[in-house]
Amino acid sequence: MGAIRFKEHALVLKEYPDILTVDEMSKALGVSTKTGYQLLRENKIEHLKVGRAYKVPKAHLFSYLRLGLRNAEN
Repeated sequence: MGAIRFKEHALVLKEYPDILTVDEMSKALGVSTKTGYQLLRENKIEHLKVGRAYKVPKAHLFSYLRLGLRNAEN
């Protein structure tokens, strides 16, 4: 079941660039920008900080989604 959901996430994220801004990441996750920043500040999603800007590699977002699916199944 988790593999199916992960594939669905991969299809949705296909339209996004390989490196996402906080706005793009938040939109992809369906959360507010404020919540997106909170996820980054709490290090729940691995990210890079370039100057004052947060950048989220799509691979790190997949890792976060995979972890969430794994926790939901347990």
